[in-house]
Amino acid sequence: MGGVTLMICQTCRRVAGGPPETEEPRPGARLLGRLEAACLPDTVTIRPVACLSACTRGCTIALSGGPKRWSYIYGDLDPDRHVEAILEGAARYAASEDGRVPWRERPEIFRKQSIARLPPQD
Repeated sequence: MGGVTLMICQTCRRVAGGPPETEEPRPGARLLGRLEAACLPDTVTIRPVACLSACTRGCTIALSGGPKRWSYIYGDLDPDRHVEAILEGAARYAASEDGRVPWRERPEIFRKQSIARLPPQD
């Protein structure tokens, strides 16, 4: 099934649609630290990114798995409340053949907080 990349925006200042935060570390950096300390499948690589250009929907992440998988961007995430759901969603995505996890099998935040779904490249 190949490797999966979980990208975490490091620029976002918002948490779950709230007002911009001014304290450091930023929400994306907090989320990155929590996910790096968690137990992800071996097929999932975490990658911090400078910006996912979804500033009003921060904190944001993206899942990608190569040219034969759909890619997703999720927003309105909370680095304190959504770590377990992100781990579950990334594991289900990694276990899928094409990145399309059946809707009912996705964590709630992956059902309701999707910003975009991008088709495979080929």
